[in-house]
Amino acid sequence: MSEKIKFEIEFVIQSSPQLLYQYISTPSGLSEWFADNVNSRGELFSFIWDGSEEEAKLLKRKTDEFVRFTWVDNEDDSFFEMKIIVDEITKDVSLFISDFAEEDELDEAKMLWTNQISDLKHVLGST
Repeated sequence: MSEKIKFEIEFVIQSSPQLLYQYISTPSGLSEWFADNVNSRGELFSFIWDGSEEEAKLLKRKTDEFVRFTWVDNEDDSFFEMKIIVDEITKDVSLFISDFAEEDELDEAKMLWTNQISDLKHVLGST
């Protein structure tokens, strides 16, 4: 297995940080845009897409700021994080994504996030 590379991408989202946080941190919010269905039991989140299920553990969270998950079946220290950043001057809200992918899957991973965030913007009415 080749080494995963960390990548970061930023998306401007027209939303309040509080509302956006609900969509990135709760099963009901995540199931609106990230997966077909999301369930949680404590720190364990089950993400369901087209009948297949992936489990992720919530590693860290800070209300209205960020969430960090790791896939349970990962064999490395990789994670994915969604961080809300508010520009102090313009008050623009951005969602900053940190994730890991193998080098030959980097473009695909970025495209997947771009599509997911497009769905999120649609749900928020931020398109």
